[in-house]
Amino acid sequence: MPPLLLVGCGKMGGAMLEGWLERGAREVVVVEPHAEATRPFSGRVTVCADAATLPSGFHPAAIVLATKPQQAEAALPAFGALAGAGALVLSIMAGKTTTGVAAMLGGAARVVRAMPNTPAAVRQGFTCAFAGPGVEPGQRDLADALLTAIGEVAWVEDEGLIDPVTAVSGGGPAYVFLLAELLEQAAVEQGLPPDLARRMARRTVAGSGALLAASDLDTAQLRRNVTSPKGTTEQALKVLMAPDAWPRAMSEAIAAATRRSRELAG
Repeated sequence: MPPLLLVGCGKMGGAMLEGWLERGAREVVVVEPHAEATRPFSGRVTVCADAATLPSGFHPAAIVLATKPQQAEAALPAFGALAGAGALVLSIMAGKTTTGVAAMLGGAARVVRAMPNTPAAVRQGFTCAFAGPGVEPGQRDLADALLTAIGEVAWVEDEGLIDPVTAVSGGGPAYVFLLAELLEQAAVEQGLPPDLARRMARRTVAGSGALLAASDLDTAQLRRNVTSPKGTTEQALKVLMAPDAWPRAMSEAIAAATRRSRELAG
């Protein structure tokens, strides 16, 4: 991989960095003021507390923005000169549009906007990406390589689709973890020991995900395959699939998250 600059090394930034290092990245500079965030990468990357302490003469092929969107306005202008010199800018900041990011960098940046999710930590992430104005084919290929280091990548031609992607895929792991959490709680309520409830809930969710990934069947058919007529699962699904239960709650949840993604652009 070419020289890379990572701005922000939180959970997602760190997951991406680990993926790049596994793919052979050798020249990576990380801007991160919190030393504990970069400790796992000691000796493998160059760490700077801020843009003012970047190595002299460092010219990254890509600047990856993994800061919180609320910090963007204050953090990004310091990297405007590097972006203006032709480096690809890959932003994973929720809600921030390609034109908005370019404006904060001085207006000349070529920006790819992407939304990965936390399974990136085990290289099982899913990322949707959009190439903004002026991004060259080679830069899009570079962005694709950086993102495939942490999982599967899909590209969209309409940037507006990144907002529902953020709601569904970006936040999706939290909804799955909530399912495991609630299964565990319900198991305890029915008298199962807490340790057994935890093991069972986690393994059931993880195993179902593995089956889903390995199967060519659609999700509805996989659900039906578990549901015997007049059996126990059917009774549970009558509750969960009632119009005012999971179908309505999930629809409202995704709509709320999509709205928030759009609000963050402002």
